[in-house]
Amino acid sequence: MSVVSTLLPGVLLLDARVFRDERGVFVEAYRADLLREHGIDHGFVQLNQSRSVRGTLRGMHWQWRRPQAKLVRVTSGTVYDVVVDVRRGSPTFGRWCGITLEAERFQLLYVPAGFAHGFCVLSDVADVEYLCSDLYDPQGEAGLPWDDPGVAIAWPIDSPLLSPKDRAHPRLAADRHDLL
Repeated sequence: MSVVSTLLPGVLLLDARVFRDERGVFVEAYRADLLREHGIDHGFVQLNQSRSVRGTLRGMHWQWRRPQAKLVRVTSGTVYDVVVDVRRGSPTFGRWCGITLEAERFQLLYVPAGFAHGFCVLSDVADVEYLCSDLYDPQGEAGLPWDDPGVAIAWPIDSPLLSPKDRAHPRLAADRHDLL
């Protein structure tokens, strides 16, 4: 497994071990020992999956009462995945990084607790799975608008399909009670 740092400290892009032959592909999608070597040592407790159509944008979300680290992978299709630092007092607070994740590349994105996460779908359909280090807490969920001008994410789409919840998030500000 090779690991690439991103613009945000702790957010890592992981290239899984892929074995190809005339039959197809075998992927070591998760190896706790190899992740531990790179400081990722969670007992992941929940696996989520979404299937979304082109133009869907899911995010930008985080958990503040039960903060979650996530290990994200695309199992079909292509997404533009975005992470925003929402840690109060962090030198990179409000900064973001975006990475195109394609199922055919077998990559994993590690998102530590303290970062908002979201993605938009670039293919006709995309399936995204993510392991979470803590259970979902609906009372501790927070988010920011996909188009928050203070964060200024450069999304590759202009008019995404959004849930009503994702349309209603307040802007990111340093004085929000739900930051980590």
